[in-house]
Amino acid sequence: MFTGIVQAKGRIARVEPKGDGLRIAVDFGAMEIGDVAIGESIALNGCCLTVVEIEESTLAFDVSAETLRCTTGLDREGDVNVERALRLSDRLGGHLMTGHVDGVGTVTRFAAVADDPYGSWELEVDAPRELARFIAAKGSVAVHGVSLTVNGVADTRFHVNLIPHTLAVTTLAALVPGARVNLEVDLVARYVARLAGFGQS
Repeated sequence: MFTGIVQAKGRIARVEPKGDGLRIAVDFGAMEIGDVAIGESIALNGCCLTVVEIEESTLAFDVSAETLRCTTGLDREGDVNVERALRLSDRLGGHLMTGHVDGVGTVTRFAAVADDPYGSWELEVDAPRELARFIAAKGSVAVHGVSLTVNGVADTRFHVNLIPHTLAVTTLAALVPGARVNLEVDLVARYVARLAGFGQS
């Protein structure tokens, strides 16, 4: 499990074919990874992956063809948001996440909030229609692994506010209209929808 509180920005430094998928090597830079073990789960841009190799400040992960099909940003060099798996003793600062990306959205607008003295930006994302029903105003959503509060929803589009701290410590500041982002909807919303529809034909 994860919380959507990004711990560092890593960088995919190398991408190699591996079976029907890829092996990616991620440079964690100054992030302390001395206690990371082979087999540990780490979320990259919100996608839970397993450490398969360790070399100094670089960790390697195998990314299956199925994972590549339903995510974005893991098939090429570039910066990624990093979060290690939640421990039972950790504070739950964001919201409960599984690290299973539900779908890929498209950024439709990303601009500074007018007259905001704090420097916040508004991010608007168009979600796949099958996911949009799980996204509600004042609910939670993860964008590229970052836990965010939904400010508003209109049909399949939702918008969130990003404070300067979030922009500084995640990769979201680099987004532009047309960019694709990994989305994970609220876990509770998924189960409520499943229970409400169970037994209906």
